[in-house]
Amino acid sequence: MTRATQKEATDFLAANPEIVQIQAFLTDPSGVARGKVLRPEEIATAYRDGRPLPCSIQSLDMLGADVLETGLVWEEGDSDRPCFPVAGTLTHAPWHDVPTAQVILESFERDGSPTPADPRHALARTVASLEAMGLKPVVAIELEFYLVDREAAAKGRIVPPAAPNGFAPAHLQAYLMQDLEDFSPFLNEVFDGAKKMGLPARTLISEYAPGQFEIVLEHRDDAMRAADDAILYKRLVKGVAARHGLTATFMAKPYAETSGSGMHVHVSLADGKSPNLFAGEGPLTPHLAHAIGGLEATMADSMAIFAPNANSFRRFRKNSYAPLAPAWAVDNRSVPLRVTAGRPETRHLEHRVCGADANPYVALATVLAGIAEGIEKKIQPSEPVIGDGYGDREATLPLNWWKALETARASSFLPERLGAGFTNIFLTIKEAECDRFFACVSDVDVDWYLRNA
Repeated sequence: MTRATQKEATDFLAANPEIVQIQAFLTDPSGVARGKVLRPEEIATAYRDGRPLPCSIQSLDMLGADVLETGLVWEEGDSDRPCFPVAGTLTHAPWHDVPTAQVILESFERDGSPTPADPRHALARTVASLEAMGLKPVVAIELEFYLVDREAAAKGRIVPPAAPNGFAPAHLQAYLMQDLEDFSPFLNEVFDGAKKMGLPARTLISEYAPGQFEIVLEHRDDAMRAADDAILYKRLVKGVAARHGLTATFMAKPYAETSGSGMHVHVSLADGKSPNLFAGEGPLTPHLAHAIGGLEATMADSMAIFAPNANSFRRFRKNSYAPLAPAWAVDNRSVPLRVTAGRPETRHLEHRVCGADANPYVALATVLAGIAEGIEKKIQPSEPVIGDGYGDREATLPLNWWKALETARASSFLPERLGAGFTNIFLTIKEAECDRFFACVSDVDVDWYLRNA
């Protein structure tokens, strides 16, 4: 990874003298942004010396509570780690009324080595393993999200919001142009913000549920930058939604009766001779075949990363566009691994397992790790699905949270590829979250069991 230079900050502030504050943040293992707000005069020292943040920031669960079992709290005296700005990520945060910039941080130990719990370093590790084979991943990340009514959400209810013209979406209406027009004030501001931030936002789609949308981010030949794009994009969507009196959510399954929100990872590989090793006259080149084989072989081990929360597993139902078993096919959305059709030079693999709630760094790291596993070990893919992937394959993936965590904990693939330190901390946090979540008594418990038990 390239360390950002102080000149980057100096040049940015010289070009944008109106900036009043800078949000400096890192992404914790669960995918939550945590950091500080700096004044412009403080940013130079952050680039030179790093900005200190407590090591326990990488031990927090989704609610911000310490997970003591990680060993990152009292054993370390909750000491600081220097966090340095990531090159190329100092940009505008255009949804704020006060002129605001933002920059992504990454954490290092006091001796200069990467902090094991920082998810950016897990991704760097898997990218490096492919680069050691002479391979360069080319990546795009698609994220689906829902707009919901903010006042209802504040009261714990999720309902579709009314558009500025007063109409609220009420039907599935996939690809409906009217929804795009109704919410155009919000959507136009997202695109304007993406342009100002340097995000490659492209195709806009009204998805298969009321208030669900997707904006496609164009591919990058820098996998880390593609993950950074996803992090910045989520902040942009949420921030612009709030300006319009809406709430944007990337939770995996807001409504029981409609589709969940996925994070689809589009990937191909290049080397010094070919810009796309997945491109060929037939459907599968050797690199693509082994990539699919590796992803199929490691999919069960990886489910705790692709579906990191209790709500994540509510996506996985038959005929839901979320997979139940490892499988692949050409131009088929009923399977988790979709090989695109079209011109051979555009061929790539769409990985369709992750929920939109997955941490983009860790999810992409695990996808690339599966690809590396397949290529190194020359793992052959299964026979392709023809037609209905749900009817073709028996459900074999771990499809509840505790089973996914058990499978991941028993894995040798994850610690080998992502790093033993990171894998242990990530799973320890999620195991504590799982225990805390299922210790809660929900409204559903009361509704089902209060009088009937």
